[in-house]
Amino acid sequence: MKNEKIKELLERGVENVVVAKELEKKLKSGKKLRIKHGVDPTTKDLHIGYAVVYNKLKEFQDLGHTIIFLIGDFTARFGDPSDKEKSRQLRSKKEVRDLAKDYIKQLGTILDIKKTEIRYNSEWYDKMSAEELLRLMSHFTNQQMLERDMFKKRLKSGEEIGLHEPVYPVLQGYDSVMLQSDFTVIGNDQTFNELKARDLQKDFGQIPQDVMSMKMLVGTDGKIKMSQSLGNYIGMSESPRDQYGKIMSIPDEAMIHYFTLATKVSDKEIKKIESDLKKGVNPRDIKMRLAREVVTLYHSKKEAEKAEEAFVNQFSKRELPEKIKEFKFSGGDWKLADIISDMGLTESKTEARRLIEQNAVKVDGAVISDREAVVGLKTGMVIQVGKRRFGKIKVTK
Repeated sequence: MKNEKIKELLERGVENVVVAKELEKKLKSGKKLRIKHGVDPTTKDLHIGYAVVYNKLKEFQDLGHTIIFLIGDFTARFGDPSDKEKSRQLRSKKEVRDLAKDYIKQLGTILDIKKTEIRYNSEWYDKMSAEELLRLMSHFTNQQMLERDMFKKRLKSGEEIGLHEPVYPVLQGYDSVMLQSDFTVIGNDQTFNELKARDLQKDFGQIPQDVMSMKMLVGTDGKIKMSQSLGNYIGMSESPRDQYGKIMSIPDEAMIHYFTLATKVSDKEIKKIESDLKKGVNPRDIKMRLAREVVTLYHSKKEAEKAEEAFVNQFSKRELPEKIKEFKFSGGDWKLADIISDMGLTESKTEARRLIEQNAVKVDGAVISDREAVVGLKTGMVIQVGKRRFGKIKVTK
């Protein structure tokens, strides 16, 4: 394998590699690696922040290595405490399985599923006895588990730590033992867990896996990591128009970050784009290129072009979308916040009232700013929330 390709594999989008020299040696030897990546189903959709890792996995898959995509249908029932200031809510087995049912389809937009080993960690944990679990836990100390930053923060702030939470890294580590992982590619928030896996693999007589942690994609706010719970995400299965619109909403200063982590544009081309921005090229034109690249990855070039055309028509020419979902309401006067919430244009009535106060809501093109506003409904009335959410009224008798 050429040194240039290895350099790109080990550097683009990568935060850190443990142990880099060992991994480089394995890649040069031509050895086919078993590469693990695990995800706990906590939402129905995967977002493009996850895809930073999946695109790296695809690079290794194209080189002939085996990708093991592990769905943590057992561990997701109580959840990884990483970055959590409070304990997660426990989930049922059925709830987790329902969340995960579309994961493989979404993953297939990046990885070749036929060449991917799909596994579930309930395969071993649902069969594990209490004695076996306690023996597994005995490989680590309580002090080692409480080294994690979020546990230190909780202790300092007086927040509780569930007895089950420090066990999570042990279980994630044991996944690597069961899968005989040579190497794992992860988001950098999982580094602690996967380093513990190396220790556990040694105890079980295995060669410890190398660990590649990827940089985290910031959300559409351009500030903190992409997350469904924070609402700053772009879903892998979202429509071309929604993906395009969300990319166009990111801050200009986040564009190079997105080009590097969320597209396949070459490093050489990204440097040119960065240079063009410094020379005064219109950031909007660059962002439109970025949006096309992202939509093409998850849909197609044709869909990206159609999404761009719709965006230009809607926002540059101030036209309404061609298709607006219709919602049925009985006639009469309704509170605007209730209408918006019932249409599903906001998560709650509280959010609807907040957006109305922020002048983010229009009725037939007119801005409404009174949070208690009452609207007389009529068929064909268009409600707009923000730049991309629309609903049309149909009055029923």
